[in-house]
Amino acid sequence: MILKDIIQFLEGRAHPSLQEGYDNSGLITGNPDMQVSGAMIALDCTEEVVNEAIRKGFNLIIAHHPIVFSGLKKINGKNYIERTIIAAIKHDIAIYAIHTNLDNIAGGVNGKIAQKLGLQDTFILDPLSGKLNKLSVFVPDSHLNEVRSALFQAGAGEIGQYAHCSWSVSGIGTFKAGVGSNPHVGEIGKDHQESEHRLEVVFPVWKKSAVERALRASHPYEEVAFDIYAIENQWREVGAGTVGQLPQPMPAQDFLQMLKTVLGAGVVRHTRLVKDEVRKIAVCGGSGSFLLRQAISSGADVFVTSDFKYHQFFDAEGQIVIADIGHYESEQFTMELLNDWLKEKFPTFASHLTEVITNPVYYL
Repeated sequence: MILKDIIQFLEGRAHPSLQEGYDNSGLITGNPDMQVSGAMIALDCTEEVVNEAIRKGFNLIIAHHPIVFSGLKKINGKNYIERTIIAAIKHDIAIYAIHTNLDNIAGGVNGKIAQKLGLQDTFILDPLSGKLNKLSVFVPDSHLNEVRSALFQAGAGEIGQYAHCSWSVSGIGTFKAGVGSNPHVGEIGKDHQESEHRLEVVFPVWKKSAVERALRASHPYEEVAFDIYAIENQWREVGAGTVGQLPQPMPAQDFLQMLKTVLGAGVVRHTRLVKDEVRKIAVCGGSGSFLLRQAISSGADVFVTSDFKYHQFFDAEGQIVIADIGHYESEQFTMELLNDWLKEKFPTFASHLTEVITNPVYYL
């Protein structure tokens, strides 16, 4: 395998533009054109994980958490971050991180937690906005279907679970071709009227170049009249957290015990059980305290996440049960998710979960 092919696949599922501003997802060490012998999948890339990859002959580590979050001014091995980077570079091991962009897709980190808990009818807790563009283009009637099909093939026209979504209306376009032009219709130097359609489609911001290329390649006019502009609609397919329903209501105490069992939590720190039974569950892998207001507004009975501070537990206000299961515990199945993706897409490519438990927190 060539590394860039693996990266292209992963970023097609969880594009880097969906990561948060503080994040550092992407290729941290390695050359996109290098050949990859196999991938070690881990939640964290540590020295122990690098050493495991060396022993097993793998030269790619795919980690959820980036080993480098901010710039390194010196790399001399004074801390575990620098030692990990040095070891990876010394042994020609690529490190690729797929972090909050994987958090922010419907089938990502939170979708995996929801699956493990058996949640049904799931939806994004806090959808993102500002991640969609709209294309408006004027197309002669004769080429409407051709242009529309090309735009769909480029990734435009998907709204939720619907594909090939577009809108069009007919009208009359006017122009006068100038000297040196090569008009598809009309004559140079003469005013011309043409029956046209105004065609509109939406698309993710990261597909802008592909959509524009498809438009120009399929449109018959020498000069294509079109607009691309940002829209602020919430995109319900991407965003933070997930909400879903248990198949049946459960006693609150039984649900917390299930969390310990299913998610392998050493302990569940939780607020007072304000309901005898629970059914609607909000989840957020990793540090999810920023979503508490949204979890309450969603009507969830329980908010499963991690890294709540002491005073933040008071913010539940008796309206919801906060269940803090630990950071590692909430994200551990991310490794399984990524491994499943790779094996489905590249069935002959060697990918394995690390045997190193990178959780830095221990329970007595």
